[in-house]
Amino acid sequence: MARLNLKAIEERIKPLAGREAYDKQFIFDLLLAYGRSKSSITRLRTGSLNVAEHPETEVAQKNIVYFRYTQGDLLAELEELRLSPLVTKFTPRFVIVSDYVQLIAYDTKTAENRTFNLREIDQHFTFFLPWAGMEKAQYTAESHADVKAAEKMGKLFDELASANPGLLDNPDNRHGLNVFFTRLLFCYFAEDTGIFTQNQFTNAVGSHTLEDGSDTAEFIRDLFAALDEADPARKPAHLADFPYVNGRLFRTDSALTVPRFSAKAREMLIELGRQIWLDINPDIFGSMFQAIVTPGKRSNLGQHYTSVPNILKTIEPLFLDGLREEFENAYDNPKKLEALLVRIGRIKVFDPACGSGNFLVIAYKELRRLEHSILQRQAELEGTVKLFDKSRINIENFFGIEIDDFAVEVAILSLWIAKHQMNQELKKLFGVEIPLIPLKETGHIHAGNATRIDWNDVCPNNGTDEIYLIGNPPYVGSSMQTAEQKEDFVHVFNATKYPKKLDYIALWFIKGADYITDSAAELAFVSTNSITQGEQVGMLWPSIFAHGVHIHFAHTSFKWENNAKGAAGVTVVVVGLSTSTNTERFIFNEDLKNAVNHINGYLTDAPDVFIASPSKPLAKQLPPMTYGSKSTDGGGLSFDVHEKEQFVTSWPDGAPFIKKYMGAQEFIKGIDRFCLWITDESVADAKQVKGIVQRLKIVERMRLESKKLATQERARTPYRFAEARYKPTDSIIVPSVSSERREYIPMGFLGPDTVISNLAFAVYDAEPWLFGLLTSRMHMVWTRAVAGQLGTSLRYSNTIVYNNFPVRELTDTEKQELTQKALRILDVREYHCEKTPAQLYDPDLMPDNLREAHWGVDKFVDSLYSDRGFETDEDRLSTLFAMYERMTAAEDAAQPKKRTRKKKS
Repeated sequence: MARLNLKAIEERIKPLAGREAYDKQFIFDLLLAYGRSKSSITRLRTGSLNVAEHPETEVAQKNIVYFRYTQGDLLAELEELRLSPLVTKFTPRFVIVSDYVQLIAYDTKTAENRTFNLREIDQHFTFFLPWAGMEKAQYTAESHADVKAAEKMGKLFDELASANPGLLDNPDNRHGLNVFFTRLLFCYFAEDTGIFTQNQFTNAVGSHTLEDGSDTAEFIRDLFAALDEADPARKPAHLADFPYVNGRLFRTDSALTVPRFSAKAREMLIELGRQIWLDINPDIFGSMFQAIVTPGKRSNLGQHYTSVPNILKTIEPLFLDGLREEFENAYDNPKKLEALLVRIGRIKVFDPACGSGNFLVIAYKELRRLEHSILQRQAELEGTVKLFDKSRINIENFFGIEIDDFAVEVAILSLWIAKHQMNQELKKLFGVEIPLIPLKETGHIHAGNATRIDWNDVCPNNGTDEIYLIGNPPYVGSSMQTAEQKEDFVHVFNATKYPKKLDYIALWFIKGADYITDSAAELAFVSTNSITQGEQVGMLWPSIFAHGVHIHFAHTSFKWENNAKGAAGVTVVVVGLSTSTNTERFIFNEDLKNAVNHINGYLTDAPDVFIASPSKPLAKQLPPMTYGSKSTDGGGLSFDVHEKEQFVTSWPDGAPFIKKYMGAQEFIKGIDRFCLWITDESVADAKQVKGIVQRLKIVERMRLESKKLATQERARTPYRFAEARYKPTDSIIVPSVSSERREYIPMGFLGPDTVISNLAFAVYDAEPWLFGLLTSRMHMVWTRAVAGQLGTSLRYSNTIVYNNFPVRELTDTEKQELTQKALRILDVREYHCEKTPAQLYDPDLMPDNLREAHWGVDKFVDSLYSDRGFETDEDRLSTLFAMYERMTAAEDAAQPKKRTRKKKS
């Protein structure tokens, strides 16, 4: 498929708009406009690629589209097609229904739909961009009622806290209030979805309580008790019509705090009942609702919500894709269909950091939808619908651990809501009513610290059960961990010595690997990409692989975002672990699925190598890279532009001692700074300048006041940088931190009169060919793989990145050609001298001639590693890791010989 940009697609769509009439050719033209190949469209048109059930009116291509022409009700036809087992079987990205005047399209991945006239297709072309490999920034069309209702809940919470001073000071009261809100949410949902009668709860509050709110708390206590009573005769007469719910939610022995109500709080309670709760999404609402009642989280409403498409990145390759493939293979075989039903009914799903249940809810819903499709297909094959009174997918097969006790209650509630919603979907399909209440299944959601709990006590793993661990465990970098979290490391490692720089999430991978060892269980966790970069790889993955597990699929780095209010965005990976040697292995990169032979800890198709931090370059021809010079001067040795001009004006004799002074920010943003650089040989002359003497006193005083003895010692030589590494030679400056958005880290080739600060790395005695090598795509691919991160920015390392960078010995001719191409980059930069490197290397602003100059370097450097070049960065990285393994093996093999020779001498 050709890859097109947004503008190209827009131009290709324009001719499809405004036609007088449309026919079946429209769908073929539409697919062509998004870059589908002409050959595939020809095969689709002739029928060899068309998997539709009725090819005369339908066009269907697996994973792409299911299109139907109809003269009937478009919405009804779309709903029928969307729920059809064919959609489950062929997993089209878009389901489209049209009468060739109007069109309704449904995105199966994001659950968005769009209705428009065909003549206006050009106004809606962005909806189908996933066909061209461009995913939407907002994956899901969540109902605004979810956020709106959660915000109203928050206001009620605040009003009740105000009406009950001191209530929240007691932790037991807070927990009881959390339970109270969980029950309220169920009542609102129940009265809008047929569990209660329509508006039964809200009408009862309005009818049986005083407007001043004085008796509202008492009424609610009585109502909750009635919902825990199976015998109507034992309920108050005015509550006898309320059904029996129970299922732990309304049990009378649970902690409960029903607060006093003010008139305003009562009115807000009734107002909430006027919201439409029918279509609330438990996968988002639970997280937002949790934020409402948790101190410090209100401003981040929706931040902890994980969108459905992002969750599917985890559970689809882990088990859903395989189940769907099995369904496709069993499509015409009743015995295999029944066997598949039995299988999915036995599957256990376990989230050991479940929060309010997002992952469990989506996994439950997807398994239910697969079950419905199987049942539909069975009915088609057998000509009759089987009678059943319950789903094979049992909430009791869903397990979780969560440290927040309120989130535990919300997770259980979310599963109940999801179950009822799927029961309603089943009713639409088969007319079969499966009542939700009385609640019997509660799942196995345990409150506790997952790092301290034996996971087998929550979800026993007998070695043969089909168990899938999923989730989005807490990240928490090493510097942000609490004392209790550091104790969790001691507990998991069973030792006080452990890799101190590991992220907190590493504990879930370690415990997860131990849990699935020697069993059929598999796992897939979302993680910050930090555990697959830099020094953390060597700290974590050897112990993971030692359990006999391997990475069987991975999503490489992508933004974990959602469209909830205040949505959070962090760069993450998805990593799947398995013990099965027969499991196919895949790497997903921007939703492209690539089959690979092996996946290492850096999430690339390469051997299991672990990058160390050597003190010198692996490639002998590379000169050393060090930190720049550190002043530790209290401002005495450094100047900004204004200070420098004043100094030179006042003491012109001091000008020869001033040099440009540059760190990462100064270089990238084009900020001018200067410093005094005084050598031992020139210090006597420097002290003849009064302005220099004054500045040296500032340095001396600052160093003497330091608590560090080494700094105090350096007060004796205030003219000298605390760490002086500058050489009066050409140098390369490498920023220690750079935005991950940039295709290339902006590096500089500097003259001999610039001092590089310790906030950047420096290569002295540098030659232009090395500048070209370091600014190449090859080196960038290596950097992105093995460097760490500071926030979402790349954090370069002279030891892990530079010293380990594998490159063969270059000939003089190769160095000369690389020099010419590197100088072209520098010439183009000079041509754009009015722009800073930050502007030049902004991916949206990068000049074409600069990009072309870099491409010239990229192509040549690629040729140094492969005669055939590279199609993808994954290919580059595989080559680099293979070369790294060979070079380190050769170096290790040479070491004993050197020691032996030394011993003999």
